Amino acid sequence: MLDHLRRWRARSFEARHPFPGEAWQEARSRLPLLATLPDDEAGRLGRRAWRFLHARRLSLHPELAETTPFDLPAQLALAGQACLLTLGWSEMEHDEAFTEVHEILVLPEAFRRQVEEMDEFGVMHAYEDERAGETSSQGPVVVAFPDLMESGDFNGFNVVIHELAHKLDLGNSLDVDGFPPLPRDIDPRDWHRVFMGVWEDLQARLENGEETPIDDYAASHPGECFAVCCEHFFTAPDVLHRAYPALYDLLARYFRQDPLTRLPSRSEPTP
Repeated sequence: MLDHLRRWRARSFEARHPFPGEAWQEARSRLPLLATLPDDEAGRLGRRAWRFLHARRLSLHPELAETTPFDLPAQLALAGQACLLTLGWSEMEHDEAFTEVHEILVLPEAFRRQVEEMDEFGVMHAYEDERAGETSSQGPVVVAFPDLMESGDFNGFNVVIHELAHKLDLGNSLDVDGFPPLPRDIDPRDWHRVFMGVWEDLQARLENGEETPIDDYAASHPGECFAVCCEHFFTAPDVLHRAYPALYDLLARYFRQDPLTRLPSRSEPTP
């Protein structure tokens, strides 16, 4: 009954809002991350991104709206990157995962927040943090325009994927903790074991003054570890697979995708 209702709603939506195929092709041409998708996956993602745009508010800061064109292909490109996370999931799973995504707000520049954190000794530290994006349980997804423009390639950075990964993480709690709702075929003990292995490796490398194989921001908080690893899974899958193959395999099971198959050939190994 629910499947029948869902299909009826999909047909009704398509009748009222015909899919803008040319705009979607233009969106794909602008972003390597979307351009390398097989045609069947690209078609499914495009229609999901189109529905995503209609179900949520996409807002530009007034200052940005006055100076920056943000046409339909640009909007579809943003929505496509968001929906890429759930491309391997059913429509129902996709809808449930993003049920608390009501608005995406684009700001002209990175912004600063006053942050208070308690260290392992119980001492509270206050500092000012510059951010490319921000997400909360009930609030909008906020991204900075310059960082949005740097997203969409296979370079390990994607502010949209990072912030939407936080929304997935928030699916079972009021704060990010790196432990999103898991499908039945993933044992929470396996999730904890694999992520803890990555977390401990990152901490050890930093303590020894070594470079980390992925962005060391992942070592700042378990929730950031999950979001950064999601960025790498989709936009630098070879780097993540080489550094942490067990984690790559776990995320491939979680997202039901294998981004390594979409990766364009690199002329030189990524450091």
